[in-house]
Parts: sequence; structure tokens; C-alpha cells
Amino acid sequence: MMRNIELQRIPIIFFGIFIAAGVCLPLPDFLIIQLNYIGLYAITCLGLVLLTGVAGLTSFGQAAFVGIGAYASGWLTLNADLSPWITLFLGFIITGASALLVAMITLRMSGHYLPLATIAWGLSLYYLLGNLDALGKYDGLLGIPGLSLAGYPIGQGRGFFVLTWVLLALSCLGMINLLDSRVGRAMRSIKSGTQMAEAMGIDTFKIKVIIFVSAAGLASLSGWLFAHFQRSINPSPVVLKMGIEYLFMTVIGGAGHVWGAIAGATVTKLLEDQLQVLLPIWIGSSGSYEIIVFGIILVLILQFLPNGLWSIAAQQLPRQQRKNNWGQSPILPGMPNRKPISKGELLLDVRNIRKEFGGLVAVNNLSFEISAGEIVGLIGPNGAGKSTTFNLISGLLHCTSGDVHFCHQSTRKMRSRQIACMGISRTFQHVKMVPEMTVLENVALGAHSRAQKGMLSALCRLDRHEEKQLFKEAERQLIRVGLGDQIHQLAGNLAMGPQRLMEVARALCGDPLLLLLDEPAAGLRHQEKQALANLLKQLQAEGITLLLVEHDMDLVMKVCDRLVVMEFGNLLMQGTPAQVQQSPEVRAAYLGTEH
Repeated sequence: MMRNIELQRIPIIFFGIFIAAGVCLPLPDFLIIQLNYIGLYAITCLGLVLLTGVAGLTSFGQAAFVGIGAYASGWLTLNADLSPWITLFLGFIITGASALLVAMITLRMSGHYLPLATIAWGLSLYYLLGNLDALGKYDGLLGIPGLSLAGYPIGQGRGFFVLTWVLLALSCLGMINLLDSRVGRAMRSIKSGTQMAEAMGIDTFKIKVIIFVSAAGLASLSGWLFAHFQRSINPSPVVLKMGIEYLFMTVIGGAGHVWGAIAGATVTKLLEDQLQVLLPIWIGSSGSYEIIVFGIILVLILQFLPNGLWSIAAQQLPRQQRKNNWGQSPILPGMPNRKPISKGELLLDVRNIRKEFGGLVAVNNLSFEISAGEIVGLIGPNGAGKSTTFNLISGLLHCTSGDVHFCHQSTRKMRSRQIACMGISRTFQHVKMVPEMTVLENVALGAHSRAQKGMLSALCRLDRHEEKQLFKEAERQLIRVGLGDQIHQLAGNLAMGPQRLMEVARALCGDPLLLLLDEPAAGLRHQEKQALANLLKQLQAEGITLLLVEHDMDLVMKVCDRLVVMEFGNLLMQGTPAQVQQSPEVRAAYLGTEH
């Protein structure tokens, strides 16, 4: 994952120096050709950085999209007499459409099914291209014209080198811009699982589709360049072996780093060429021995350097804090807020909800109500069904029977992201976060549904005003929970107590009408619990309604107006803290005796 997004911009400066050196220095032609291939491979691998390194999705089908982009441009220039610059965009459309179709089918799969599906997709395309007469079968398309600009041929040497590496630099810059945005944070959040992201109002399937199609678009760009560089195209770039090689390059370079794509492509290409020459001399016979060596290298890197080669360079760069440019403008408006609910009005109505897991009944016909302005505690022994009830209310689980009404609207058929957008925010029993993101970025995820800017705005940096609003809101909530001095820390470096407070701040960023807190005091020290109690009372005074699951009875009795007590999935009783404390049934549930 991206260690520090702003530091990723540093090597952009070296692109200009590198390209100028390639043009001005008397480099041999074979080295320029090598650099051209490295640039082509790096563009394709850049898509895998987004797909695998950022989103955690494994695909062996990237080579197939290279082939679609190459064939689309080659066929259209030969048969429709179109300019390659026009076929570039037509190739994007054709590749994007095919990627969208594949994504809609495969991205609903999980585990090993997604890589297997992309393998099947790549193999199918390879044999399809090899058997179509219109595409020259396995011989492919020959005589594809080279690229030219303003009437001047770009050729296959230094001109093509400049074009390829300029496009690679622009692609890297665009990805850095994307990852440092509202959409980018959503992309970076799904690798840790979709539950937290969905609870923050993020449509994780849509984000996965965007990532998949974007990665295919980069592959299509590489394919377009490849077709007009080689002046011919056949099914060989689509073969499964190339799909594996692209993934291999990305992992070696560092799948979690933008610059890992270039590092991996460079090391792999140069090493492959050298091994093809040296291994037959050392071994005394010819053969594809370099594949064996690459397999050994991959195993060693996964074992001793799982974050890839670029992670070594990244560790040497000093970690810089994000520049606070949202606090410098006193007139910067805040995020839009929800219309408050009148105190005492019915806010949440839980009606006979039941949840079965096979033959196990986790929640059994549970009913209770919460009015606006209340703090209600949901308590009971371990295994009583409290967290399951939370998940049913927030939409992470669906009721077997019964219904939940929020603001007089049924949420039974809604997804958790839709419920979050209605005004229910939550924390989790086990802290869910993105450890590689800063505390500020993690908390800004909570306000995802309150902002609008999308991918194109992020690529072009047209979302900066909204980003300032998001970070200003995130900082405000972090100060509110007492973490204002840790906003630039990596979330994974926080202790358990501050991590729970960070989750509370993230939930508050959603501007909730109802805040669900699942064991917020777990891991907190005594003084932190006192501060949490004061915070909950302050939130209540500001009009936020709270429902909390908590085992710390001192905190529960101190802050809650009413308690709902569960036992083995059933409602045991509900009432004021004093009534619950005096109840023989509650003492029996907790202590196993009524005496």
C-alpha cells in the first residue's frame, strides 16, 4: 500500500531528467529498444498496482486487455484507414466495454475464483483471436503503420522512447492524484475487507469495477503502443504466460507502490535478457532456464521482501506530513449537515427481528425502540446476540424475519451503505481500519457519502476544494475525541485505545443521526474512559442519538438513559439503569443465580 502519497510525487522530477538523458546521450540503439519495452511493460504493470497492490484483487487477465487494445488499433488502422490517434480512443472504448463485462461477471467472486476466472478469460481470448480469419488467426495482423506526430514519423527509436515514457509519466501522475483523493481512499480501503467500507457508505462493488476497468485501460494503452511499435500483432501477447509475467513484474517491483511497476518491469526485462544469454553458456545447453530462475527469485522475494524491491527505496525516503492547507482559509465552508430530528421523536423501531445461522438462532424476535436524543445501552452476557443485533440494524446482516424502521422507513431490503447514507454510523467490536493510511485519511473515509467528486476530478486535481473540506471535517472530529495531535500518524501504529477513538471519530464524520458504538471503551485506560463518557454526553447534548454495546457496567450506568438487556438472543428486559440493576433476572443472567 502507498506509504506516503505525497512522497510518491518526488520521482516525477526524475522522469524529465531520464527522458532528456535518453534523447541527448549517445546511448546504443539496443538499449533504447530495451527502454521502450520496459516502458510498455511498466504501463501494463501500473494497472496491476491499482488492481492487486491497492485493491487486493488478483488477476491473470491483464495480458488479454493488452491484446484487445493492440488488435483494436491494428485492425482499425488497416481496415478502416483510421489514424492511430483515433484508434487509441476507440481501443479504450472496446477494451473498457469488454473489461466492464468481465468485471460484472467475475468481481462478485471471492477467494481463488477471481484469479481462476481471469485465467479462463485470458485463455478464451487467446484461442478466439487465434481462430478468427479477420484477425489473421495465429499469424495475426501484419503491416500495421507506425506512429507519427504532425507529419513526422515517431519510429521505433528515441522518438518512440519519448512518447512511451511521457505517457508512462502521465499515467503515474494520474494514479498518484487518484489515490490521494476521496475515490482513492475508497479504493485503498477495500483491501482490508468490504464491511467497514460499506458501513461508511462506499459502494465497494462499484469501486472494484472502476479499478478493474481502469487497469484494463492502462493495458489497452500499452497494447496500442505495442502494436504500432512492432508494426504487427499476433495472439502471443495475450497468452497466459504474459499474464503471469505481468503479475510477476508487479510483485517483484512492489505491488503496493506506483514506482514498483517501473522497478519490476526494469529488473525483469534486463535480467531476462541477460539470463537468456548467460544461462546456456553456464549450463552448456539451450532451454528456457530463465523461467526456473525467475521462479526461484519470486519465491525469495515473497519470503524476504514481500513488499517488493521499491519498498527498500521507500524506506529510505523520509516520511513527510501532509501539508495542512485546509486550516489556512477561515472562510472554507464545512461539509453539508443533516437536518436534525426533534428530541423525543421515534428514531429507531426494531420490530421482532430474528436472525438464524443454519439451526442457530442468534437473535430471537427482538423488539425495542429508541427516541431521538437518547443514549441506550444494549447489554448482556457474552454470546447474547448484541453484535448480531448491531449488524442487523446497520445492514451488514439481513433479518431472517422482522423489520427495522429508521426515521419511519423500513431498512430491511437496504444495503449497509444505503443505511449509512440515511444517517446511521457505527464502530466495530474488532477495530476495522486501513493500517497503511494515516489517522486523518482513515477518519475522512467516514465522510465519503457527504462528498461528490469522482474519478475524473481526482485525476485532474479538480477536487482539491472538496478534499480540504473533508480533511477539515476529519480533523475536527479527531480533535473532538482527543486525537488532534495524532492525525498524521499511521493508523496501524496506534495503540488499541486510540484506534477505538479513531473509529468513533470516523463514525462522527458521517454526520449521523444515530451512532452505534460496539464496545467503545474496550482497551481504554481509566482516564480515557472518563473522557469517553464526557464525549458521549456532549454528543447527546448536540442532538446525536446513541446505541452502545458495552461490557464496562460503570460506563453504561453512568451515561445511558435506558438499557436493553439480551440473553441467548432474547429480550430479557428493558428499563432505566436503576431498574436493571435491581432486576433478579438480570443478576441471574450475569451471575447464574438470582441470589
